[in-house]
Amino acid sequence: MTATTTQAPADKKPSGGPRKTTDRAQAERRLGIKLAAPAAIIMLLVTAYPILYAVYLSLFRYDLRVPEENAFVGLDNYILILSSGIWWQSVFATALITVVSVAIELVIGLAFALVMHRAVFGRRTVRTSILIPYGIITVIAAFAFRFAVQPDTGFIGDLNPLGGPVGSFATIILTEVWKTTPFMSLLLLAGLATVPEELQEAAKVDGATAWQRLWKITLPNMKGAILVALLFRALDAFRIFDTVYVQTAGQFNTQTISGLGYNALITRVNLGLGSAISILLFLMIIAIAFLFVKGFKTNLGAVKGDR
Repeated sequence: MTATTTQAPADKKPSGGPRKTTDRAQAERRLGIKLAAPAAIIMLLVTAYPILYAVYLSLFRYDLRVPEENAFVGLDNYILILSSGIWWQSVFATALITVVSVAIELVIGLAFALVMHRAVFGRRTVRTSILIPYGIITVIAAFAFRFAVQPDTGFIGDLNPLGGPVGSFATIILTEVWKTTPFMSLLLLAGLATVPEELQEAAKVDGATAWQRLWKITLPNMKGAILVALLFRALDAFRIFDTVYVQTAGQFNTQTISGLGYNALITRVNLGLGSAISILLFLMIIAIAFLFVKGFKTNLGAVKGDR
């Protein structure tokens, strides 16, 4: 009786343990660092001084109206801001506009992206039509919606949405959604292009409905693109200023953090207090970016298939 020995394939990989980064992925990362390094260094040199100078000014009582009272006060400006009800009202208004507008933009942007991705006829026309609002300057869009809802110039009769807090927030959010949803759809469209078509076809063969394919295949495979879209829009929306300034000028508790900083720096020429507000906004943006990346737990390099 002859014993036969079955040898395992040489290229068989162990099932357990963490997957190692491939040489191709490492080479791409090194190339990416080399290509991005010059621009990153220039941006650092250009932005480092203003940031550091803003930190320096935030530690002083620096009011141009009373220059003789300028003095080092340490963290007093930060304590004054964080203990102010106006600050927390501005934080609430900014967070409300950001969360609601970005959530609506994600849903509508995904719908637009699906339409652009699946369009068979007139694809260029459809994409151009959807992207038109994004090419309009934000201030012009804000003025357009402001005139559109005014009783004497608009089309909604005697009702004035900008005459109260609910209508003001709704108009601001509507303007943001109309203006920036195309940007969201453009990023999501790029994510849809990375979803393997063979998975969609296999799901169709198995009898999966359109909704099942969307929830089980499309969205999980474009998680990285969704993260990028949400991150970019959330950071941009959290710095909102021009739409609010044009439509309400901060009335009815619609004052945002950027608007509060503008009033301190430009209107009151209080460089110390305004710089402290800017630094707090900067730190909050960094925190938002960190929470987004950690919350999604997405390896953006893995989206391409590299580990």
